[in-house]
Amino acid sequence: MEPAGLAEQLQAPPSLKRAFRYEGEILASGYPRNDVLLADDREKHAEQVRRTLGLPEGKKIVLYAPTWREDRVRHNGGHQLDLRLDLAQAREALGEDHVLLIRPHAHVVEPVPGEGDGFVWDVGSYPDIQDLYLIADVLVTDYSSVMFDYAITGRPILFFTYDLEHYRDALRGFYFDFENTAPGPLLGTSEELVRALRDLAPVVDRYAPAYAAFREAFCDLDDGSASVRVVDRMLGM
Repeated sequence: MEPAGLAEQLQAPPSLKRAFRYEGEILASGYPRNDVLLADDREKHAEQVRRTLGLPEGKKIVLYAPTWREDRVRHNGGHQLDLRLDLAQAREALGEDHVLLIRPHAHVVEPVPGEGDGFVWDVGSYPDIQDLYLIADVLVTDYSSVMFDYAITGRPILFFTYDLEHYRDALRGFYFDFENTAPGPLLGTSEELVRALRDLAPVVDRYAPAYAAFREAFCDLDDGSASVRVVDRMLGM
C-alpha cells in the first residue's frame, strides 16, 4: 500500500475544530493518555495487567477493538454487537497459542459470545484500554481511532473491514484517505483475518513502509512526555 499523500492530508483545516465547532486554542502536545505506552516501566506494567486479567503465559495476545455502527440499534437501547468474526474458526486455527481479547465499543451493550472458554476474553469492562494496548501483540480493528493510539507501539494492526463501502458511503465516512494510508491490510472476511493472524510476518513486511508513514503522520507528537507539556501549559496560563 503506497502511503503517498499523508503530508498533504495534514495540511487540511483541522478536523477537530470542525467536528466540535471549537475555535479556541488547541495544544499540539500528543495524547497524555498514551504516555504509558512509552514509559520506561511499560514492560513491568504490562506484566501486572496480564496477571490482573489472569491471562495464560506464553500465548500471543490478539486485541479486537471494533467501533460501533449507528444502524445496529437494539430495540431497548444501546447498540448491537456485530462481530462478524467466526469465533469457532478462529479458535480452531489460533486457540492453541493465542488468546483473543474482545473490546466492544462503549455504545455496545451486548455480551461477547463464547467468553470464558479460555480463548475468548471479554475485556469490555476493563477500565483502561491503554493497558490492553500494552499487552496486545497485534491489534484487530476496523475504522476505530484505536489505530492511532496503538500505532505508537509499532506492533501489527489488521483491519477487519467487512462493511467498508457501507461504512464509508452511508454511515460516518472518514476524515482522511483511510483505504490508501491504513498501516495494515484491509481484510473483508473472517477467513482472511484468521489466516493473517496465523502468519503475521508477511503482513508486517509488506506494510512496513505504510506503517512508518502512518506513525510519522499521526504519532509524531507522542514521545512519552505529553502530560508534562499539557501540565506546563495549564500552569503557565
